[in-house]
Amino acid sequence: MLIDNHNRTINYLRLAVTDRCNLRCNYCMPAEGINFAKNDKLLTIEELKKLSSILVGQGIDKIRITGGEPFVRKDLMELLRYLAKLDGLKDISATTNATLIGPYIDELKSLGIKNINVSLDAINKATFERITRRDQYDTVHNNLIRLISEGFNVRINFIALDGQNTQDILPILELAKHYPVSVRFLEEMPFNGGSKTFQKITWDYKKILEHIREAHPDFYKLESPSTSTSINYKIPGHMGTFGVIPSFSRTFCGTCNRLRVSATGDVITCLYAKPSANLRDIMRSENAKSKVEEQILKAVGSRAKTGFEAQEKYREVFSNSMTSIGG
Repeated sequence: MLIDNHNRTINYLRLAVTDRCNLRCNYCMPAEGINFAKNDKLLTIEELKKLSSILVGQGIDKIRITGGEPFVRKDLMELLRYLAKLDGLKDISATTNATLIGPYIDELKSLGIKNINVSLDAINKATFERITRRDQYDTVHNNLIRLISEGFNVRINFIALDGQNTQDILPILELAKHYPVSVRFLEEMPFNGGSKTFQKITWDYKKILEHIREAHPDFYKLESPSTSTSINYKIPGHMGTFGVIPSFSRTFCGTCNRLRVSATGDVITCLYAKPSANLRDIMRSENAKSKVEEQILKAVGSRAKTGFEAQEKYREVFSNSMTSIGG
C-alpha cells in the first residue's frame, strides 16, 4: 500500500500513453500544437505493461488511461488486454475525445473496460469546431451515443470557458435528462502550453451551479466518495446526473489519492508540481523493478499537501500543456 507524507492512501494511477492529440483545443495548446515527444522518448507498450504491474504490486488498484488522446496509439489495445488480466487491478478506465474510439468499442466491452470519460466542451457543432479547431463533431457525437447505447458508464467532461461555451451548459444537460450519463463541468485551468495566462476565472464551480440553478432550482446534492474530484447532483426527472469539478479552486486536494505518470515516464504527484522523477531510463536499466519501486516511494513520500502549496513552489509549471501532463 502506498501512503503519502500526509497519510493519504494512493491507489489511483493516471497513466498517459501519449502526449499527442488529433484535436487542437484552444484551452489546451496553441493552434500550431506543441513540441510533441519523439517516439523513442515515450514508454513502449511493454514498458507500460511492466510499469503497471509494478505499481499494482505497490497498491495501485485503479488505472485510468489518458493522453493526449490515448487512441492515437495504434498499439493501445495490447496494453488494455494486458491490464484486463492483471491481478489486483480492480478498475480500468479511459479518458478520450471520442474521435477514434469507434473501432474499439466492441473489444473494450468484451474486456470489461466500461468506464469511459468523454471530453466534450460543446453540444453545439459550431462551438465544438471553434474550440477544437477541427471538424470532428459528428464522429464524436455518434461514438458518444454508441457508448451510451452499448451500456458503458459514460461521464462527459465539459470545461467551462468564459466567452466560448457557457451558453452550452444548460443544453448539454439534456443528455443527462435523456440518458444515464454524468455531465461534469470543470473549471478552466492554466495548462495551455503558454497560449494564455490568468490568475482567476469567471466561471468557477459556484457560478456554474448558480447558472444551472436558475433553470433547475430543485436539483439536489448526491453522496460521493471522499476521494471524488467532483461534487455531484441530481435533477429530478433526469436519467443521469451532473457534477462540478473545482479544478482551479482545488477544494478536493485534502483527499487526493492520485498519482500520474506521463507518456515519457515523468512521475507527477500534483498537476501544479514539477515531475518528481522520470522512470523511462530506469525502466530500460537492470533491476528496473526495485528502482521504480524506490522512486515511487520517494515521490509519494514528498507530496505537496495541496495544489496551492505546489503552485507556490513551481510557478513556471503553467507553461505546460495539459496534453503533455496526462489530462
